[in-house]
Amino acid sequence: MLLASLQNVVFGYNDVPGLEDASVEIYSGEFVAITGPNGASKSTLLKLLLGLLQPWKGKVFRSPVNAEGKKLVIGYVSQQIAAFNGGFPSTVMEFVRSGRYTKGSWLRRMTEEDHRETEKALRQVGMWNLRHRRIGELSGGQKQRICIARALAQEPDLLVLDEPTTGMDQQSRQGFYELMHHQVKVHGRTIVMVTHGLSEVEGYLDRIIELQRKEEGGWKCCTTTSCSGHFMPVG
Repeated sequence: MLLASLQNVVFGYNDVPGLEDASVEIYSGEFVAITGPNGASKSTLLKLLLGLLQPWKGKVFRSPVNAEGKKLVIGYVSQQIAAFNGGFPSTVMEFVRSGRYTKGSWLRRMTEEDHRETEKALRQVGMWNLRHRRIGELSGGQKQRICIARALAQEPDLLVLDEPTTGMDQQSRQGFYELMHHQVKVHGRTIVMVTHGLSEVEGYLDRIIELQRKEEGGWKCCTTTSCSGHFMPVG
């Protein structure tokens, strides 16, 4: 099932096109990596797919429902989301549990299922023992983990991650890739992840969207399946 796509999309910053004639399709139940050099519009591509940016030209599609016909739930972890200041008042548990409000009203009471999914998400990223810590007391890598946990607690159909392993050591990264592979193969989730560590993760992937420099100085998008377009460098 097609969950999201770009069709002949053009977008840039300050009147300079950074992404031109881009067409990308994301299907349910696949683990996709987006990779390429710095400045190759990888984060921009994610934001266009999510609707956080609007294209200058072309079409963006996001399915309103999942494969079961229920409302599509999207989890997103950006590059900057872990940059909490030291005075952030929430505890780890409170922050991750807030992801459960995507399942209903902010005014509703937390259910046993909410608590169970929160605990599971924290254990999956190795942060359960720090659940009562204030977020401002955590390291950068720990903040990144709880952002991932919050996204997992949402039980997303589509999980979009922008360089999620920043601040993790090699052992932690390996465990993370195995966790994401499990989410796709066992829970049927779709994961789209920007990464520079392609050699570490490619054994778990279904597809790679790679941004490569063209001879004339722009960027091209190469993948094993449906993706096309040119990616121009942004200054």
